Amino acid sequence: MRIGSSLALIAVGAILKFAISWSTSGINLSNVGVILMVVGVAGLVISLVLANTARRTDVVTHTVREDSTEQPRGDDPRL
Repeated sequence: MRIGSSLALIAVGAILKFAISWSTSGINLSNVGVILMVVGVAGLVISLVLANTARRTDVVTHTVREDSTEQPRGDDPRL
């Protein structure tokens, strides 16, 4: 379940909980709406946690020192 489907579950649950006044025998649509909202919030939290841990990486920096040079040898003809 990704972030988009979690938000869709929350939206459908809120519609069933707050906007529908139609009743059926055997199913309480208000309770179904609450269940969908709870599942959507749980999925949203899990998706955000997994997305956050997937982006964690270790940054390794390499520093090259340009001021360290070799000492000239005595048999170098350029001296």
